Amino acid sequence: MLLIKTFHFSRLAIWTLFGGLGLMSMPVFSAENKLSMTGSSTVAPLALEIAKRFESQNPGVRIDVQTGGSGRGIADARNGTADVGLVSRSLKADESDLQGHTIALDGVAVILHKSNPVGNLSNAQIVGIYTGTIQNWKEVGGKDQKITVVNKAEGRSTLELFAQYFGLKNSQIKAQVVIGDNQQGIKTVAGNPGAIGYVSIGSAEFEIENGVPLKMLSMNGVKPNTENVRNGSFPLSRPLLLVTKGVDTDLRKKFLSFSKSPAVYDLVKEQYFVPIGR
Repeated sequence: MLLIKTFHFSRLAIWTLFGGLGLMSMPVFSAENKLSMTGSSTVAPLALEIAKRFESQNPGVRIDVQTGGSGRGIADARNGTADVGLVSRSLKADESDLQGHTIALDGVAVILHKSNPVGNLSNAQIVGIYTGTIQNWKEVGGKDQKITVVNKAEGRSTLELFAQYFGLKNSQIKAQVVIGDNQQGIKTVAGNPGAIGYVSIGSAEFEIENGVPLKMLSMNGVKPNTENVRNGSFPLSRPLLLVTKGVDTDLRKKFLSFSKSPAVYDLVKEQYFVPIGR
């Protein structure tokens, strides 16, 4: 089993790994004018764009954004390592010490290479593929080609949502490739005509729109697109959250309010997510 750990930077700008926009001029920022955000690779590109706009409207403020999965976002927000956690799922019952702030809605879609002739898979067939009882595409109406199962790593909320929906435990999944963020999943499936994976609808729509050879499969006859996430008909949908703990500082309170406001709806749509107010 191959474990991919490399970062892909097509949507998440490299500058965030080195401390935000302040890298070029290296100004000194006071603690009260800095925010750090870590977590979900689904939320991070949107959070980055919101942060850049917020910085432009609030000179002297710096906001750092790093990925690492929703599990990291929860842990860092809880222990104070980050001011804000980025989480692409609802909070759980045992996370009641945290506050979740929804900034957009998204869905999770099963993806295949564009050249794969399979146009539909039942839930039972997807379970069979991911548990290893179906190993060749000819068993589900495709070519005589081995299936490469791509799965998300532990701590990724996309994995939790996928496994919960299909009634799977991660220990039951027989994957040949384990990936971290959406971009790794997209790159893996786009480069392997026999692969199957699952990623954020927003990320997949963005890449397909830009010519990446992927396709998304319908679920229960419902097409995976932002409109069906908006109207609630797509079964695998989720909120995208900014997560905090404790009393907000003035800066954090202002940023949270900005992130949920109509001032960022255009950024949400540009990332192929659904604004919460529309």
